[in-house]
Amino acid sequence: MSFGKMKMFSVSHKTVFVVDHCPYMAESSRQQVECDVLTKSRAQGVIPLAPVSKSLWTCAVECSMEYCRILYDVYPKDKLINYIVSDSEFHILNSWRQEDQSIQELMAALAAVGPPNPREDPECCSILHGLVSAVEALCKITELQHEKRTALMDTAERVANRGRIICLTNAKSDTHVRMLEDCIQETILEQNKLAAGSDRLMAIQQCELVLVHIYPQGEDTLVSDRPKKEISPLLTSEVHSVRAGRHLATKLNILVQQHFDLASTTITNIPMKPTLNVCEQEEQHANTSANYDVELLHHRDAHLEFFKSGDLHMAGTSTRENGLKETVTLKWCTPRTNVIELHYCTGAYRISPTDVNSRPSSCLTNFLLNGRSVLLELPKKSGSKVISHMLSSHGGEIFLHVLNSNRSTLEDPPSISEGCGGRVTDYRITDFGEFMRENRLTPVSENSHNPSGKLPFERAKSQLERYTRYWPMIISQTTIFNMQAVVPLANLIVKETLTEEDVLTCQKTVYNLVDMERKNDPLPISTVGSRGKGPKRDEQYRIMWNELETLVKTHAAATDRHQRVLDCIIACRSKPPEEEERKKRGRKREEREDRTEKNGNKEAEDKSWQESERLKSLLDKEDQESEVIKDSPDSPEPLNKKPRLMAEETQPQERAKGPVSLLTMWTNRITTANSRKHQEFAGRQSSVNNKFELYQHLKEENGMDVHENGKATR
Repeated sequence: MSFGKMKMFSVSHKTVFVVDHCPYMAESSRQQVECDVLTKSRAQGVIPLAPVSKSLWTCAVECSMEYCRILYDVYPKDKLINYIVSDSEFHILNSWRQEDQSIQELMAALAAVGPPNPREDPECCSILHGLVSAVEALCKITELQHEKRTALMDTAERVANRGRIICLTNAKSDTHVRMLEDCIQETILEQNKLAAGSDRLMAIQQCELVLVHIYPQGEDTLVSDRPKKEISPLLTSEVHSVRAGRHLATKLNILVQQHFDLASTTITNIPMKPTLNVCEQEEQHANTSANYDVELLHHRDAHLEFFKSGDLHMAGTSTRENGLKETVTLKWCTPRTNVIELHYCTGAYRISPTDVNSRPSSCLTNFLLNGRSVLLELPKKSGSKVISHMLSSHGGEIFLHVLNSNRSTLEDPPSISEGCGGRVTDYRITDFGEFMRENRLTPVSENSHNPSGKLPFERAKSQLERYTRYWPMIISQTTIFNMQAVVPLANLIVKETLTEEDVLTCQKTVYNLVDMERKNDPLPISTVGSRGKGPKRDEQYRIMWNELETLVKTHAAATDRHQRVLDCIIACRSKPPEEEERKKRGRKREEREDRTEKNGNKEAEDKSWQESERLKSLLDKEDQESEVIKDSPDSPEPLNKKPRLMAEETQPQERAKGPVSLLTMWTNRITTANSRKHQEFAGRQSSVNNKFELYQHLKEENGMDVHENGKATR
């Protein structure tokens, strides 16, 4: 057994409850409890029951019993409670023995004590009797401490003795509280002197006093709250001033979580038939159901994976009770199997319901004790559900199991081509092989001596630490390690010491990068997972410079020469004004090119649309002219003959009176493009209003005009 484990008996190993039983504890808490709840079923003429209120003593006993119940549920062994009642003398209700550690034993003893007697002389009663007895109880040896001391006969002093005293009382003032603290401090010193000369007692190394001042509702407190304060090396004290009733119950619930490293989990969406009153059963359907929530307390380690991964926000952490209490929300998942072995479990922790007497808690507990299992999932707004925990019972006790949501260590490791989790495949495999060659271990002779005085394995660990300070595992997560130009600097900067030649090489590498940026050379930026062409050239170089600066910063504190390399990078990153102006012009040019590329298709569509509109107007004009000629009585019947080119151009325009189809726009674009590839017809070039007279040589020879329809006139 290690030395640390020999000495580890924490303060939570022993807890002494000291509850005030003086006459003033019989005073009413003034929190009313309604007894007449069945209002609809009361017969006529029956006087309703008046509400009752609990006494301060009843509130203190109920809340302390709830503290003990939670503790015994989560820690059935090793965490012990000694319960003491103080009035004109002290009454010890149980001992440190394991068989006395149960709620049943304490409740039977409290029933024998009874409520405070209001007619008893207050001058004879004091909480001091119980506090002195509590210090004496802390000096007594528990069974577990005796077992450890027996196993370490020669070094029994290594077994520590620490404990906590929780005092529930109605103090008079802050001065009264300080008097109680001084009394406990003096008693600890006296008892430690007695324990030094006895084998049956142990000196107290540390004692925590938690004093809870209880006062009725509606009154002003005379005692102020005070956080934990060290009274002496042996004693620390804290004061809580709490109103009786539900406020006291909440305070002790928070204290038990703080004292024993407990955490809260709220299970939501539990399907259950609602509770119906006698008079309402006829009005409700028997098969209706509602969703309920149940809060459970357990050891904090059940949320350890959330703390490690930072997913508490994903798990629905919420703060309640004025910010004093946090709970992690998990969603009920309909159970599909009762076989626990099918789930890979990384931890199991006992649970205790916060409100043990509520119907939802009772139904959930009975459901689990009947051999059923409940899977719990993280509440997510989108994506697949993640099963994180499971509730199941073993031997009559309910445990919260932590399920591994990642790849199990019991499975075969993934191949390097498959990738961890099946998605990551772009590992730097070649670079990792080079990394292994550079950090290979070799045998060293005993006579070899290093000037630094370090052992060989220390030098190896130091080198491995330097090489891995910044080493991205995935190609898409790095830029500089994908650039051949950065290789000299990356290989030199990880060295323990640099020579002047190494510094010059690193500076030369930086200047080469500056020259690449001036030439606007492309960088090997990964565009995996991004749309489009990726970041702009200016942004690429900003990413590269940031990563290079991060790499060098991790080694800059090694020597002054490492720092000189970092200074060189910082100086080169601060560009002169003319360089910034050139960069701005480059960015504007890139934006113009992007806009031109985006608008290219739109301009072509607009041009084809304009062309179709022009052809449509020409066709309409010709139709009007032909109608004028046809309707004139002096003109002969015109021939139904049109140029072939005109027919080909105007045929699709019959369908272009509405929105133009994609085929029409594409045909117009091809026609326009083809028209530029051949020499235009000479007649069309010299035409007037897109018309050209035929047979002009006949007019010149015969002195005749040639009509458009081909008939000669004089």
